[in-house]
Amino acid sequence: MTSDRVLEILQEVARGGATPQAALDRLSWLPVELMSDGAEQPEYARLDHHRGLRQGQPEVVFCPGKTIPQVVNICERLAERDGRFLATRVTTEMQQALAACFPAVEINVAGRVVQLGTAAPHPKFGTVLIACGGTSDIPVAEEAAACSSAFGNPIERLYDVGVAGLHRLLQEADALRDAAILIVVAGMEGALPSVIGGLVKMPVIAVPTSIGYGASFGGLAALLAMLNSCASGITVVNIDNGFGAACAATRINHLLARPI
Repeated sequence: MTSDRVLEILQEVARGGATPQAALDRLSWLPVELMSDGAEQPEYARLDHHRGLRQGQPEVVFCPGKTIPQVVNICERLAERDGRFLATRVTTEMQQALAACFPAVEINVAGRVVQLGTAAPHPKFGTVLIACGGTSDIPVAEEAAACSSAFGNPIERLYDVGVAGLHRLLQEADALRDAAILIVVAGMEGALPSVIGGLVKMPVIAVPTSIGYGASFGGLAALLAMLNSCASGITVVNIDNGFGAACAATRINHLLARPI
């Protein structure tokens, strides 16, 4: 539940459209809701309806390790309480189940992200530019893009601009300069964030991917390269963590949006 949603409930009471008891019933679910498969089964989730108020971003459903019924049930409860949900790393079968239950969902197939309820861009948020080194990095870049958009960030994309053809990046200098925050996704040797970090003054969030040949060690080579970037001040998230990059960009945007 977001602060805007709580304010709507309180304003409804003030207008006489809801009783204080009805508002209390709705707000009583705010902190934590226990989820269970049944009376004989242990609880499998504790939904944090308070997270949006604390952090500015609601709880997100991380789907690996969950059954399809668990994912659907969690999303149902989030949708009932807040009218929306965001799920990441959603398998094809889970996507189909959610689409059957929620015909209005938006599915980012490449990024494996499903969301219900599109968030309008925050009027004071700067543009987040998601750049990636190669076409093979697009799934991670799309996870970052879909999550950034769901959190209210206006986004732009700049794909396949890796250092193997540096002229492709340099001809997009205006796009780099116009962005408020850059999420830079790359595999192989992971050099792209360092290059971009040396060209711009805006925050750069580097995302190593597991794309690469044998000696890339599943993205470890890119991760270490980004951590040892020659360009100073780059923030690095974990391997393939487009979601984490979107969260970091959103927190930066919240700071940029604060009144001075």
